[in-house]
Amino acid sequence: MEQRINYYNVAPEALNIMMEMEKYTKTTGIDRKLRELIKIRASQINGCAYCISTHTADARKMGETEQRLYCISAWKECTFYTDAEKAALELTEYVTLISSKRVPDELYHRVREYFDERQYVNLVLIINLINSWNRIAIAMGNTATEK
Repeated sequence: MEQRINYYNVAPEALNIMMEMEKYTKTTGIDRKLRELIKIRASQINGCAYCISTHTADARKMGETEQRLYCISAWKECTFYTDAEKAALELTEYVTLISSKRVPDELYHRVREYFDERQYVNLVLIINLINSWNRIAIAMGNTATEK
């Protein structure tokens, strides 16, 4: 599939707003590697190869290990993600699949053990933003290319 529309050229005002949200997420205090792990996991669930490729490359540049990148889809079974990371990744899965999973109180309270109220809001914003990017990339026909 090839890119259907150059959406940055067609709707720059809208994309600039999304890019401002990206800038905001970098100021939240949420660890930058965790932000990338969240983006990778949501992109895996959504089947967005373009975003998986982009965010695994970004995570590698930040020093993320190959092992953690390869195992992110099986994070529950790994000992090398922290409990806080696991809580954020579980929240990522539930928010990404919100129509069928919702966000149960038990998960909310577990995430709050590691993240304060503002950080919780920021995690949800990060998750929502990558889900939006996934949907845009897939709908517009973006494809992953070998780098």
